[in-house]
Amino acid sequence: MRRRIVGAARVTATVVSGLALAATIGSGTAQADPQDCVVERNVFSAMATCHDTDAPPGREYALIVDCWGIHGIPNAFPFYAIGPYSQSSPSFVPTGRGTGGCSTNWGVPSLNVGVVTNAHVQVYRQ
Repeated sequence: MRRRIVGAARVTATVVSGLALAATIGSGTAQADPQDCVVERNVFSAMATCHDTDAPPGREYALIVDCWGIHGIPNAFPFYAIGPYSQSSPSFVPTGRGTGGCSTNWGVPSLNVGVVTNAHVQVYRQ
């Protein structure tokens, strides 16, 4: 029994130190694609602000947040994995703002727990 507890403590320490390393590497500001967007990110969230006044009518963007941590395995509830995963924000207009993070999904708290490793904007609808 003692050996199992020590093993679990080592795994937990490894995950926590890995999250701390990813948190240190993952903060900062990045330029986004499409043009005229700026993405700001910290350890737990990201925000994109776009000023694309030349975008065609009807175009929408989405903020994609790349994370590392504990996350649900798609189509395999209730199983979880430790590693990289991505989440997206709701769509927003080219002159708007989108926010996202690793512990929320469309603004609703989820069981995912992780840190932001990268974030970018992509065209959601042409």
